[in-house]
Amino acid sequence: MTGTGEHGTDYDLIVVGAGPVGENVADYAARRGVRVAIVESELVGGECSYWACMPSKALLRSGHAVRAARRLAGAREALGGPVDAAAVLARRSSFASHWKDDGQVDWLASAGIDLIRGRGRVSGPGKVRVGDRVHTARAVALATGSVPVLPPIPGLAAAKPWGTREATSTDRVPPRLVIIGGGVAGTELAFAFSSLGSRVTLLSNAGLLPREEPFAGEHVAASLAGEGVDVRLGVTPVRVDRDADGIASVVLDDGTAFAAEELLVSTGRRPNTGDLGLEAVGLDPAAGVAVDDTMLVDGTDWLYAVGDVNGRALLTHQGKYQARAAGEAIAARLRATPLADGPWGAHAATADHLAVPRVVFSDPEVAAVGLSEADARDRGLDVRAVEYDLGSVAGAVLHADGYTGRAKIVVDEGRGVLVGATFVGQDVAELVHAATVAIVGEVAVDRLWHAVPAYPTTSEVWLRLLEEYGRPA
Repeated sequence: MTGTGEHGTDYDLIVVGAGPVGENVADYAARRGVRVAIVESELVGGECSYWACMPSKALLRSGHAVRAARRLAGAREALGGPVDAAAVLARRSSFASHWKDDGQVDWLASAGIDLIRGRGRVSGPGKVRVGDRVHTARAVALATGSVPVLPPIPGLAAAKPWGTREATSTDRVPPRLVIIGGGVAGTELAFAFSSLGSRVTLLSNAGLLPREEPFAGEHVAASLAGEGVDVRLGVTPVRVDRDADGIASVVLDDGTAFAAEELLVSTGRRPNTGDLGLEAVGLDPAAGVAVDDTMLVDGTDWLYAVGDVNGRALLTHQGKYQARAAGEAIAARLRATPLADGPWGAHAATADHLAVPRVVFSDPEVAAVGLSEADARDRGLDVRAVEYDLGSVAGAVLHADGYTGRAKIVVDEGRGVLVGATFVGQDVAELVHAATVAIVGEVAVDRLWHAVPAYPTTSEVWLRLLEEYGRPA
């Protein structure tokens, strides 16, 4: 597939970054006959496959299963001991393909996509330098993801803390672990390492999961405390040290100190726009990369930015959604075929603005889509929100004795449609797609009354929420 084509370039499209997002851009363009190469400096498959989504969920699942069994009479009596940490780590490693990308490389070849190993940098319009060679293309797509943000705490960098990469790929369970950060990754890994036997302290300068409905973080914090995690909210670390014996200490602004064998920092991520050569085409990496709904970078007709790197929605599944639209849009433009880039068109990632689903694999799980009530009001929408106790739903209580959880929907009163939904409880992750479909499809609330939930399932909460909202006259 290499070699100069009919347009005088090496390829039609070069994708920089071979994670799930880059792979999808390349795949969807290649399916339309576009000559594609993908550039990767690490493992093909990216962060999600080896250091994030898959290994972290593998670390979590065994502990979730044991806790679920403990909540059921008859099942709890069958448990014989704690989680086998070595077995969990081994299972995790299998989900990360033992940090080898042979299978992903084989898939690229089967899809007719060339792999260029090395770090790719834009060196001019339609040009990507990898090592000492410049490759040319009619279009370039950046899919370089995001990188962790290390807060400016004195001594923190010198203490060499774990990031999420080190935590999800570790081959040992520290006796004590201090986590700085109460977002998604910090919360999930607190559950994971607590179940594996670590004594965990979680420090957050706000509440847990601050971007979700307030009750979500409250439920999760209570559950963590019940598992023996020392949850400290509204606190600020002011100093970190690591002594000669390798013990890390964290001092808070009130003078309280915590010591642990390992320190994990999970305080957010930012788009990975550094060292991409954006200056060569007149873009400021520090300003971010703005794109339209086809992922075309503003002010260009050849450069695309897809997934975390554009800062729209830093979630793997949303990046893959953008990638499908972008791959098709790139192919359409290169082939001069009609472009469906209007709202909800085949070449537009419209859902980024209104219907982003997200799941925190904590215990209880937090599953949400669209806008929180506060976000909706900030946008000036006339909304009404209703909530319901999941512990009062027959299908839910079958999952656990003393089931606790909560559900909430946010309705745009002007249009009579859902704009947001949140579910908190055991096994609620699968509820969120129904809400996503309702939001994307702009299904009227009065029509949702005719979507009958099977009994007894947790989905019966939809009926209860509608009853709280009130049936139309």
